[in-house]
Amino acid sequence: MTISIAARCERTGAFGVAISSSSPSVGSRCPNVRAGVGAVSSQNVTDPRLGPELLDALASGLDAKAALAQVSALATHPEYRQLTVVDSSGASAVFSGEKSLGINSEVTGPNVAAAGNMLANDGVIQAMVDRFNASANLELADRLISCLEAGVTAGGEAGPVHSAAVLIATDVAWPSTNLRVDWDDDPISKLREIYSVWAPQSVDYVTRALNPNSAPSYGVPGDE
Repeated sequence: MTISIAARCERTGAFGVAISSSSPSVGSRCPNVRAGVGAVSSQNVTDPRLGPELLDALASGLDAKAALAQVSALATHPEYRQLTVVDSSGASAVFSGEKSLGINSEVTGPNVAAAGNMLANDGVIQAMVDRFNASANLELADRLISCLEAGVTAGGEAGPVHSAAVLIATDVAWPSTNLRVDWDDDPISKLREIYSVWAPQSVDYVTRALNPNSAPSYGVPGDE
């Protein structure tokens, strides 16, 4: 069981995915982002190959719908897959195979695609997208975690969840935020806690990679 939201920040052009699941280590298998290209999630009965394939299709020049059509048509056992895509223009698309589990739902809009399976009710995904649309002032990672929180408030998944993640691509060649909770009884709250530690330092870590001479000091014992 999984809820996820893939999105593009209309202010900054950043791409991101936030996701939670009953399975362990959802962040290692399902979300994928690429700077300047898009954000995707591959879930339900997950095939981790599909996320990179979707990003490659977007990078080749296909829009969200065309990329999704191409990849889902060539996928192994597409009936088990649930895929979300947002492209560089903010266009979005979702594919839910006929064997998506339990109550499943999908919602798309400008800059956002959200989907879930094994849901407590069919309003959960709409609540996530509503939160996304109402929170454009937030940084994208903060915004997407708040969408997971809105999904939980709306009923969330039918059973307990154990992992959660947020993955963000900005203007560098690697994910500038990649936070995961691989196993916890309250993974979304734990993800929020980790983000509160990470957020004030996130830009500094990009600076350290690109120009260490101008980076802030580490401020840890041994760095005198």
